[in-house]
Amino acid sequence: MSKNNKHKKSNRSKSPLKSKVLHFFKSNPKKRVSAKQLCKKLKLTDPVSEVQGVFNKLEKEGILYNIAEDKYRLDRFIVSDEDREMHEGMVDLIRSGSAYIMVDGMEEDIFVPAKHLGFALDKDIVKVEITRKAGKNKKKAEGKVIKIIKRSNSQFLGILNVYKGKGVVHINNSKSEFDIQITGEDLNEGQDGDRVIVELIEHGRDPKKLWGRVSSNLGEMSQNDLEMNSILINAGFNIEFPEEVKRESEAISTDIPESEIEKRKDIRDVLTFTIDPHDAKDFDDAISYEVLDNGVTRIGVHIADVSHYVKPGSELDKEAFFRSTSVYLVDRVCPMLPEKLSNELCSLRPNEDKLCYSAIFDMDDALKIKDVWIGRTVIHSDRRFTYEDAQEIIDAGEGDHADVLIRLNEIAKTYRKKRFKSGAINFETDEVRFRIGEDGEPLSVYIKERMDTHMLVEEFMLMANKSVATYMTKLDTKKPVPFVYRVHDEPNPDKLADFAVFAASLGINLNVDTPKNVSKSMNSLAKKAEENDALKMLQPLAIRTMAKAIYTSDNIGHYGLAFENYTHFTSPIRRYSDVLVHRIIDLNLDKTTRVNKEELESKCKHISAQEKKAVDAERESIKYKQVEYMASQIGETFEGVISGMIERGIFIELVESKAEGMISFEQIGDKFENENAFSVVGKKTGTSFKMGDKIMVTLREADLEKRRLEFELATEESMEESWD
Repeated sequence: MSKNNKHKKSNRSKSPLKSKVLHFFKSNPKKRVSAKQLCKKLKLTDPVSEVQGVFNKLEKEGILYNIAEDKYRLDRFIVSDEDREMHEGMVDLIRSGSAYIMVDGMEEDIFVPAKHLGFALDKDIVKVEITRKAGKNKKKAEGKVIKIIKRSNSQFLGILNVYKGKGVVHINNSKSEFDIQITGEDLNEGQDGDRVIVELIEHGRDPKKLWGRVSSNLGEMSQNDLEMNSILINAGFNIEFPEEVKRESEAISTDIPESEIEKRKDIRDVLTFTIDPHDAKDFDDAISYEVLDNGVTRIGVHIADVSHYVKPGSELDKEAFFRSTSVYLVDRVCPMLPEKLSNELCSLRPNEDKLCYSAIFDMDDALKIKDVWIGRTVIHSDRRFTYEDAQEIIDAGEGDHADVLIRLNEIAKTYRKKRFKSGAINFETDEVRFRIGEDGEPLSVYIKERMDTHMLVEEFMLMANKSVATYMTKLDTKKPVPFVYRVHDEPNPDKLADFAVFAASLGINLNVDTPKNVSKSMNSLAKKAEENDALKMLQPLAIRTMAKAIYTSDNIGHYGLAFENYTHFTSPIRRYSDVLVHRIIDLNLDKTTRVNKEELESKCKHISAQEKKAVDAERESIKYKQVEYMASQIGETFEGVISGMIERGIFIELVESKAEGMISFEQIGDKFENENAFSVVGKKTGTSFKMGDKIMVTLREADLEKRRLEFELATEESMEESWD
């Protein structure tokens, strides 16, 4: 018998086995069996491994469904409730198109492959069914989305394509791309090529497609405006305020009545100033300083009293809560509040009386806080400093209020040192900034300079946030008063262990056996990274091992800051959490008042979700500008550092511009497998890559539409050309 005939016979011999397996499951639709059990039931002579292979193929074809412990049943039949493990959680899309579902109360996220996401989009709340439990080889459970409970966003911006009276809008961002279908009656007079905002709708038509209607036509706009606005809208943020919100804000009086001043502590005669970025307009915090006759140093942290103007239940309040945060893109701000409030009424501008909520501290000679006063005030800022202005005065030792600035800097450094000694972790990483041209094009890239004045303001804001949270916890130690806390959980021990092993391979020994030793090790790493560029990549990796800070009414403390009690009190112009905090404090200044904890927790979850969306939007705008900046440098060679790994390849962050792109394993010409969580090795060549490795790469492609950079390994020739 020829070799070909043997091959054909082998294929035919497998076909009856598949038929037998299918026949059994169709005859027993409620049965769930393993391959081994089926062999016994049908008295099959085929090896169990071959039967399992048939199971695997039928699962890929969507015919069989793996219930648990490698037991299968027909996928198209409804599984009984006792067989199904369901969870609700939020979708966190990753670059591959797959996602992790973050479920409250579950230590590990649930992995969902792209093919099982359905039409779930980033940050949607979904019901997910576990299809494979977490095991020794698979750290995370796997599942599939069976229902979309709540859309994170129902509006998207894109370019409308019209053909034969129907439309489609292609939506593309750094995490996903998809099409929204538009019927003729839902085009809203939109024409081919128009920039439109599309609202998702549920249609009784083809359920295998997303459907929407054109809600507004944006008309002509530059490519830069289109991209930046699409980032905001596709993340779920309105680029304009509703008319009723604008009317409400414009109707607010700019005058401060004497009757309001009489209700407050008047500190208009005390030296007060703001320190902010040079381009800031929303000054939401100020610092006052005075030395009392008894030698006590009194420092005030004064925060714009947004809650005086934004009343619960108003249209202003509803919109502010919906947004929950201002979003800072590369070249613009999408504010939480209309300009009249953010830049005028609430902004603590110099030489104007302003209403504030304040935390005022009395310190003795040893800088120990002897007394804290919290309440409503009226202030008058004497001077507006930029961070650069204040730093120049501190460095020179002369200028406006030099003695006060120098003293405040000394106090801030003392408290900062004390905080790190108590176990706080230094999470500082490089922040990318752009110099932008008139048309929005990036002219250059630079790293934001971290000055003493940044840390000065930061330290006093931390002091105020901590003191306000502590005040609330002491109101009733037996039955806590519902409040908004900013919490940060301890790190995941498994992630820490993996990271410690990787760090050890680079000669960095980390002690991660206790939370306090973790913080010491992380701070030691940060200090070493200041002197060794090769170790800088370890800091973002270290941060990834940490939990994410969130808002909640359950106070578990803030691990990263080493605070038992912490909240956000100091930025109500740009954070709704702080508005809630001001309101709850106000209710509890004279008597203990408990708001509804369940309602408060629901608000906390919304605010945390909006914060995550804002951070992603900000990163996406940076990514877009980095790709735009690199687009003119195709073919050039750069020094980079390996910053990430996925099944398809490795990610490289360029040393100079901090732009990130990928080299595919296919392009390298080898198959790679993981040595551990942070390194891979080639099967053919034995070539290994690990996170943090420095590497020379050549830019192959800069895809602005997909916001992606593609690199290839640099050749000796390309390196020589770059050096020339």
